[in-house]
Amino acid sequence: LMPQSIFAQIARSIPAPDIDVTSYILLEQNSGDILAERKADERVEPASITKIMTVYVAGKAIQEGLISLDDEVVVSTKAWKMSGSKMFIEVGKKVTVDELLDGIIIQSGNDASVALAEHIAGTEKTFTVLMNDYAHKLGMSGSSFSNASGYPDVATYVTARDVAILSRA
Repeated sequence: LMPQSIFAQIARSIPAPDIDVTSYILLEQNSGDILAERKADERVEPASITKIMTVYVAGKAIQEGLISLDDEVVVSTKAWKMSGSKMFIEVGKKVTVDELLDGIIIQSGNDASVALAEHIAGTEKTFTVLMNDYAHKLGMSGSSFSNASGYPDVATYVTARDVAILSRA
């Protein structure tokens, strides 16, 4: 076994914070040592936390040369009709992958998430296969994704531990 980081050693001697959340995990980024946790394996509805995985998949697609930041994406009716947080893209207009990423990361755009998912995988449904495949490869055993935006769905859930795994990746 590898020795724990000094942060983990100190954290073990300090009581975990009592905060008003369902579950959490706090870890040291470089080592992955857990500093504090509560119900870290409990499934919760992720809402826009889902977009971390959407951006992760997009990053992998860029890294693999499948898409480019300069790609122009034609906005579909499905993307345009998304409710909730939006970047307000218009159906039929062209937006770059770079702009869609900004719309997801800065504005939490559901419309941008769907448009990017469609660009990468053809359909949002096919994109979720990629999301779940990457989750499996990363060891995110307590999570499942059914859409790219985090729009409420019983088939979309995460654990705090899995969000930490994804965030480190």
